Amino acid sequence: MTRTQFKAKTATRLLLGAIFTVFGLNGFLHFIPQPPPTGLAAVFAGGLGASGYFFPLLKGTEVLVGLALLSNRFVPLALTVLAPIVVNIVAFHAFLAPSGVALPLVIVAMGVYLAYTERAVFAPLLRARSNDPVPQSARSGHASATA
Repeated sequence: MTRTQFKAKTATRLLLGAIFTVFGLNGFLHFIPQPPPTGLAAVFAGGLGASGYFFPLLKGTEVLVGLALLSNRFVPLALTVLAPIVVNIVAFHAFLAPSGVALPLVIVAMGVYLAYTERAVFAPLLRARSNDPVPQSARSGHASATA
């Protein structure tokens, strides 16, 4: 990895970590005023809010993942946990609040870039079949050859 690539990866990781840390904390502390959603976005957000658990879970997860990215700890795990959150953020803005879709698309680009830089870690997850043989003792219906 060249020095420029390292700097780009670090800057992207820190920016993504800052975004999720700040917006996650905003879910608890409300220091960035957010206009209330309207239309179907309001109905959807109201339903999630009415559950009582969803937003604290989501915002708490965002803070933890953001801090992991900022501290450069468990980055592949953080990216894995963030993936479904980012998909839902993009879907929300694409279908319910299209005016705010720019930042989610930038977040997708940053996440994909960081996942690409960590591709060696993710490669085993993307294999169609496991290379590990099944031990004789784990095979169902067969007695062990030594028994």
